[in-house]
Amino acid sequence: MDRKLDRNNDSVFKVSLIIIFLIIVYGIFFSESFEHMTTVLNNIISVNFGWVYTISMTVFLAFSIWIGYFSRFKDIKLGKEDEKPEYTFFSWFAMLFSAGMGVGLIFWGVAEPANYYLNPLGAIPLTIEAAVFTFNKSFLHWGMHPWASYAIIGMTLAYTQHKKGEKSLISSILAPLFGNGIQNSILGKSIDILTIIATIGGMVTSLGLGVYQINSGLNFLFGIPENSFIQLLLIGITTLIVILSVSTPLERGIKVVSDINIYLAAILILFVFIMGPTVEVIKTYLEGIGIYFQNLIPNSFSSGAFGGTKWYESWTLFYWAWFIAWAPFSGMFIARISKGRTIKEFVTGVLLAPALFSFFWFSLFGRITINASPELIKRAVNSTSTAYFIIMSEFSFGRYISIFTLILLSTFFITSANSATFVLGMLTSDGALNPNKNKKIIWALLQSGMAIALMIGTTNGLQMLQIASIALALPFALIMILCIVSFIKILRDNES
Repeated sequence: MDRKLDRNNDSVFKVSLIIIFLIIVYGIFFSESFEHMTTVLNNIISVNFGWVYTISMTVFLAFSIWIGYFSRFKDIKLGKEDEKPEYTFFSWFAMLFSAGMGVGLIFWGVAEPANYYLNPLGAIPLTIEAAVFTFNKSFLHWGMHPWASYAIIGMTLAYTQHKKGEKSLISSILAPLFGNGIQNSILGKSIDILTIIATIGGMVTSLGLGVYQINSGLNFLFGIPENSFIQLLLIGITTLIVILSVSTPLERGIKVVSDINIYLAAILILFVFIMGPTVEVIKTYLEGIGIYFQNLIPNSFSSGAFGGTKWYESWTLFYWAWFIAWAPFSGMFIARISKGRTIKEFVTGVLLAPALFSFFWFSLFGRITINASPELIKRAVNSTSTAYFIIMSEFSFGRYISIFTLILLSTFFITSANSATFVLGMLTSDGALNPNKNKKIIWALLQSGMAIALMIGTTNGLQMLQIASIALALPFALIMILCIVSFIKILRDNES
């Protein structure tokens, strides 16, 4: 079965392979030209098309809330009527959360609040107003918006593949708009190839952030050098673990590690919560949620039109682009594990539950950050990848917490890479729910190669990672809008 599917979809696999390989070669051997070209491209997109990301993310959120809670479709099951969920709610949530957010939360959980508190828009640094700004924007960036982008792809694919028996491909979703033969057309294959490239871009960004932070943590805690050799070694070890993991069935690989992630995250949160400013964290969480919903609509449309344009380009625009680039892989993976759940249950599990978890994460670590001394906050801002370890260094049992966090970061890191590799295998195996093992291994190697090209082949690896997400997300944002239109048409047609 898999071999037949592979032959039918070889063109998507081969073309994607060639494009990614050429990008890797260009980035490693012609790094100056590559860096110049990507920087120019980023400037063009940021200045002229930043508003596309703003509108797209707002549409994704509005649609997810509407279809999950206010539409007549909310009780439709993502699967056959007699099918029950394959996984318990805990394992389902663990897998979708680990695939969709883990590495980012740890990387930015301290670094982002530190930056906002020290450099707020329209407020004096290190003041109450700066603190309000800090949690307002942190909650915005890690709240419902990113999960709405995952939900768009996740629920549409879950419906078409589990209820309608269609292939797990983005092109399959668009069949009602472009005809049933779109999967085998040039347009359909182009969409699937673009999905693969966007997935690679989003995953490589997270891969890079994880490697930077692990290397910085090892340097801060144990004096291990922070250089390209160590980063290459970390990428190599991760790739090897991913190859071993994707060679096992989903239940024994990604599911087990995802469950471990949530247990470790719960232990970390509980310990820091008890040892830290417990009452202040609770108050911050409650008031932060109030600030979030009070400002949800104006924040959703903010783009720096009346000042702070560079700030929005560096933060909100980057986040929206990064999450859109992550949407194909996160959404497809979430769809794969969501058979048997209703649309309402899906939206609750994918949109609200992760957002509330993220709010608490930022309330906890953000509160510890703004309670730190100004000197410590400035040190944290000056070294983004080390910020977490700097702030935790003056916390009770800070060294042990940092070591534990490194372990958690590694497991989140591996799970995200596993999930992306699994999805890339699906995309290049004609949407097979259990893709060819060899293709998964190839994609694990290519993800690592792309990360090396962006991180080590350029002078500013972190900036290159961000640019990659912004550039690759633009066309996919438009495809996701078409997915919404097509999904509504599918649901209405099935009523008649």
